[in-house]
Amino acid sequence: MPTVTLSSSVPKTASAVDIPITTSDVAKLPADKKKAAKLQGFEGKPGQTLVLSGSGSGPVEVLVGLGPKKEITADRVRQAAAAFARSVVRHNVVATTMADTMVEGIDPSTVLAAVVEGVRLSTYRFTAHKSKVKDRLSKVVVVTSGSGRKADLTRVNAVVDAVELARDLVNEPGGSLTPAAFVAVAKRHAGAGTGLKLTVWDTARIKREKLGGLLAVNQGSVHPPKFLILDYKPKSGPVKAGSKKKRVKRIALVGKGITFDSGGLSLKTATGMMTMKGDMAGAAAVLAAMTALAKSEVPVAVTCYIPLTDNMTGGDAQRPGDVFTARNGKTVEVLNTDAEGRLVLADALSLAAESEPDAIIDMATLTGSASAALGTSYAALMATDDKLAARIEQASARTGEKLWRLPLPTEYRRQLDSQIADLKNIGAGPYGGALVAGLFLKEFAGPKPWAHIDIGLAMMSDVDRSINRKGATGYGVRVLVDLLRNWK
Repeated sequence: MPTVTLSSSVPKTASAVDIPITTSDVAKLPADKKKAAKLQGFEGKPGQTLVLSGSGSGPVEVLVGLGPKKEITADRVRQAAAAFARSVVRHNVVATTMADTMVEGIDPSTVLAAVVEGVRLSTYRFTAHKSKVKDRLSKVVVVTSGSGRKADLTRVNAVVDAVELARDLVNEPGGSLTPAAFVAVAKRHAGAGTGLKLTVWDTARIKREKLGGLLAVNQGSVHPPKFLILDYKPKSGPVKAGSKKKRVKRIALVGKGITFDSGGLSLKTATGMMTMKGDMAGAAAVLAAMTALAKSEVPVAVTCYIPLTDNMTGGDAQRPGDVFTARNGKTVEVLNTDAEGRLVLADALSLAAESEPDAIIDMATLTGSASAALGTSYAALMATDDKLAARIEQASARTGEKLWRLPLPTEYRRQLDSQIADLKNIGAGPYGGALVAGLFLKEFAGPKPWAHIDIGLAMMSDVDRSINRKGATGYGVRVLVDLLRNWK
């Protein structure tokens, strides 16, 4: 992946440079460029690119479409930057002038962030298991005349580093990313100077803490479960004499950490298992977001809770019909062992609720129903608090990570009634599965404002598109960091 630096001019080492173009700018191009654009059908539409022949010893020029000027948004700049980076991926050093694009109503730091996210995330590669790696784009120089950009660049690079970490975790095979391996990654990213405090519970501690859902799912595995807790506290500024110290708000994050999901005894199909190394994408997003909080100058305290296990078919795997007791004392009849994510989240949400934070947000690849309703680009949002939901929707709009709010219909709650336990883990029929799953989690989230983000298939992309490469997308990292950074 390329490094990104700042410069006030295009460096001599750059072999390619972009020319951002709106649809109305095409007619204003010099005659030779206008002719090339016409011949190639370049109209300045969003994401369009046209590589022009280099003039003399200068860099190759790339026309990059932004669409109509009045319709330019930060997300459109992000997509345009991604399109540019893809078109010059075989160059070594390139330059982009897109950070100085004037976007009405959007501050320059947001535009810079969009450019950096676009060029870095679109050129991400997972090469951990490749025997040969070809050299590709190594450096992108952002040409800008703005001041104070170094601090902005530091912040956005931290966020992109976090997204790449989440992608690496989700792309890693389930056989090598065991719960213990996930914890090892967390330890590497929670060392001195990170502002993070890491606590890890082993099997004995998990039993003492009565995390019945996590233990039930882990019964079929040879890998011991882990429960990971990360704490972040913001740096406190000086307090003026005579003034009261303002209470720092506390937010809890919860991430589903099923490192591989076979479905348990309610076995998935072979095709259904192909992407199940990514069933810990919620945990990956939450952990990765935590690593960016300090450099993003997040003003609230954050604690994340991550239950970790795989869901396998060992000799003592939980059976359909088994009952376990969750952390908060509620009993659950497990009728489908493939609805296991909600079981481990039940314990994590219960722990988060006990700490009485100002809000709880969980993120999980929880249901196929969410993607059946919203497709593969949107996550489903459910919430008990309209203000919290609005905060998340605003962060989604700023980052371009799409989500859509769904209801938590009380009339569906009776589907979870069990004859032998307090509730069962699946609904009564094939419809509304994402909503019923949300209602199940609500039983453990406590009275504080709570939001559930079901990222479904948004965690994976089956093609290279915009800022996403085929494979893990790192969905959720940017929306979480933005949400927490702008919390007031």
